[in-house]
Amino acid sequence: MKGLIAAGGNATRLEELTRVTNKHLLPVGKWPMVYYPLQLLQRAGVREVLLVTGQQHAGQFIDLLGDGRVRSRAGDEELFDLDLSYKVQVEAGGIAQVVGMARDFAAGEQLVVCLGDNIFEHAQAAAIAGWRDGAMVFVKDVPDPENFGVVAYREDGAVADIVEKAGIVDLRYDGPPSSDAVVGLYCFPPDVFEIIDTLAPSSRGELEITDVNRVYAERGDLDVRRVEGWWHDGGKHWGDLADLGRLIEETGVNK
Repeated sequence: MKGLIAAGGNATRLEELTRVTNKHLLPVGKWPMVYYPLQLLQRAGVREVLLVTGQQHAGQFIDLLGDGRVRSRAGDEELFDLDLSYKVQVEAGGIAQVVGMARDFAAGEQLVVCLGDNIFEHAQAAAIAGWRDGAMVFVKDVPDPENFGVVAYREDGAVADIVEKAGIVDLRYDGPPSSDAVVGLYCFPPDVFEIIDTLAPSSRGELEITDVNRVYAERGDLDVRRVEGWWHDGGKHWGDLADLGRLIEETGVNK
C-alpha cells in the first residue's frame, strides 16, 4: 500500500495568503498544513508517499520536507518518517489527473490518496487497515452538499451513484441527492489507472475524481465509510485557518 498527497492548485479562495506561496505550506496551528496529511498516511500504515504539486512551488516543498523524514526543530520529536518522492503537475487538470500521475509510483499496489488541505481529527487508520478489495471513500454529513461531490443511495441504503456539485457540474441532478459529502481521502485498487484512462474532461475542463468513484459505485465495488471525528477542508476560506489551528490544539489530530 502506497500513499499520494495532492498538493497543487492556485487556492484563489485564500486570496492574498497564496499570492506567492502554496496553500499547503500555510501555517495551521503549529505546523504547515501539509504535515497533517503526511502524518495521517504514516499512522494509517503507509510508508512510501508521492507528493504532487505545481511547478512554481515544488522547490519549497523539497526544502521543507526533504526525503520525508522530518523532526521538530528542537530535534526532540520525530514528526513523521516517510519515503517521500515528488512529481510536478505543470497544468491543473483535476484530482483524477493527479492520481493518474502516480501510475508508475504505485507499481501495482493499492493507493491511499489524501488531499493536502484535508485535516482529520482521527487518521481513519482502522478503516484503512481493514480495506481489502474495490475502492473506499469517506463521507461526512455537511450543511452545504451543493458544494461537494455527494453519495446517492438506493432505497436499501446501498451506494447508487456519486454526484459532483449537483446542478452545476453534474447536470443530471437538480440538487444534491444526499448531504453525505465525499471528503479528500480515497483508497483505490491498482485498476484505478485503467479507469482514469477512459475519462473525458468535465464541464469545467478537469478529470473528476467523482467520475472515478462513480465507476466503482456502478460496479458495486465502492465502500463508503463515515469519517470518525471531525474533518476540515483547509482550503475554503482564509478565516478558517486560525479556527482550525485552535481546534487541533483542543482535540488533537490524526489520533
